[in-house]
Amino acid sequence: MQMTTQHRYKTMESPVGVLTLVASDKGLAAILWENDDPKRVRLSSLVEDGMHPVLLETERQLNDYFTGKRCKFTVPLDFPGGTEFQQRVWKALVTIPMGETRSYADIARQIGHPGAVRAVGAANGRNPISIIAPCHRVIGSNGKLTGFAGGLETKSYLLSLERRFRSSAGYDGYASMLSCVVLRERLRRTEHAASWRPLTCGRMKVSLSRAAKVTGSL
Repeated sequence: MQMTTQHRYKTMESPVGVLTLVASDKGLAAILWENDDPKRVRLSSLVEDGMHPVLLETERQLNDYFTGKRCKFTVPLDFPGGTEFQQRVWKALVTIPMGETRSYADIARQIGHPGAVRAVGAANGRNPISIIAPCHRVIGSNGKLTGFAGGLETKSYLLSLERRFRSSAGYDGYASMLSCVVLRERLRRTEHAASWRPLTCGRMKVSLSRAAKVTGSL
């Protein structure tokens, strides 16, 4: 007899309404909208758990995202159910950089099914992990916003938020490789920004002087 996965959940306030965060034993399984269709994402029994470590970390990272302090999420993901095709679409969503968009045709080509544009759209609409698996970054080939489970107003808000952060952080060429830590250092405009204090940026070390040259005058 196959065991049913039990999911834990907690809710959080956000600029786009109350979000329901759902986790399995393996990672984050869903981020659901306040007025989400209960049939859109099918989950097993839900148990409220406000102290679940994955849910707490997800809430922390989302708060950082909404306040412009985070450009990448690091919580482990565990997409629930879905067909093999849907899973491939959902995983492709995670590869879209913040501040950029892709069309449904782009995603179809990326997963090796260039003729499956409509199927990609359907899978995108079933994406369980909203925001972190950024289905809001997928738009029509004509550049227009299309259907979105959280509503087009929310989709527009998220894209505008990311564009503002990308613009203020000075993403361009080499600067796009800098971590949010370095980029926030620029925004803080510290008086010692010209010093050669090294900052760890992923696996590389970048001095503030080098960051200043690339991202603009401090």
